[in-house]
Amino acid sequence: MDKPIFLKGGNLIDGNGGEVLENAGVFIEGERISQVGPVNELKIPDDAEVIDTSGYTIMPGLIDAHMHLFGVTSLNLAIAFLEPNEIQLGRALTDLPKLINAGFTSVRDVGSPISIYIKQLIQEGLYHGPRIKTAYNMLTQTAGHGDLHMLPPELNKNRVCDGVDDCRKAAREQFRAGADFIKICSTGGVLSEKDDPRFSQFTIDEIRAIVYEAEAVGSFVASHAQGTQGIKNALIAGVKTIEHGIFIDDEGIELMLERDAILVPTLSIVHRLITEGEKHGVPEFGLRKSKEIYEIHKINMRKAYEAGVQMVIGTDFVGCSPVPHGENALELELFVNDLGFSPMEAIVAATKTAAKAMAMEDEIGTIEAGKYADILVVAGNPAENIKVLLDTNNIKKVFVGGKLLKDI
Repeated sequence: MDKPIFLKGGNLIDGNGGEVLENAGVFIEGERISQVGPVNELKIPDDAEVIDTSGYTIMPGLIDAHMHLFGVTSLNLAIAFLEPNEIQLGRALTDLPKLINAGFTSVRDVGSPISIYIKQLIQEGLYHGPRIKTAYNMLTQTAGHGDLHMLPPELNKNRVCDGVDDCRKAAREQFRAGADFIKICSTGGVLSEKDDPRFSQFTIDEIRAIVYEAEAVGSFVASHAQGTQGIKNALIAGVKTIEHGIFIDDEGIELMLERDAILVPTLSIVHRLITEGEKHGVPEFGLRKSKEIYEIHKINMRKAYEAGVQMVIGTDFVGCSPVPHGENALELELFVNDLGFSPMEAIVAATKTAAKAMAMEDEIGTIEAGKYADILVVAGNPAENIKVLLDTNNIKKVFVGGKLLKDI
């Protein structure tokens, strides 16, 4: 068994949103945290490995609650879906150290045909990487956001399903394959060619059937939901997390508050599509729709934030330019600059609340006794300047389950 580790003397951000605790200590035994508090109040055994963190910040590992482990080289999905999964798996494995290097100790993969295998390889100890919760194949109706319109139907890697019975079976198939939760599309989207983000997809009864199957196995449903009515349909049917939420209205905000739902804005991908997409071969329809919706997206996200909706960090990055893994902390900066979050609120959105979106709030997201030791040691104070987290050179140490995966 590895020696216990004592992180001594750093400034502690515990993920709960309170004041930074100076001269703090965190004691790690095995995979978990056993003691947290002021250094002079902790009882540390003589055989512990002491790591002096004086002058640094100790904080929970970051969580990207909406991303894809795709292993693609282009955001042109017609090209991406024609490649073999085996090649994409190999590429996606190279994204794991990039995520760790950036301080992301957990990710919620919201649809990928290879993510369940990457998760298994990490669990077997063959590769090191963040904790993964995955939806496996995304569920979509015929002609929906996940039904790749530019390809013949037989080449689609997502699961197309129509009608209550087929939707029910599709959900069961994902769990049989090893999915942790279900991802659906209740509206059109930006990178799908023939639909529009405002279009509603799946009926409420279809969504309810999927939600029932998820809850029957102790899981939940996340919905790609950009249009006003499709957001509300998902919430009425019992969906736990709304992804994107671009055209949410006051009624949708009230539904989110009533149902304790979580909003994942994914500002980063649209920001990158607008600023860099053209030079990286993003299809014209994706660029056009991104420009049409970005300002209204920010306005509506600010309204949701001011109303008290739970919001979490999620980038929608897929691993290729202009949305490469390793730059995922951009979302925290956009929460601060575009939505009005304080740096500490953005940190909570990337830790404690994001852990709730992972359905792991009892295990990760804060630095507390009993939770997994997913911990960062950071140069600088991100509670004062969120940009600290965007420079990976400031991420000095990264622990996942007590294992030191980055040390500079």
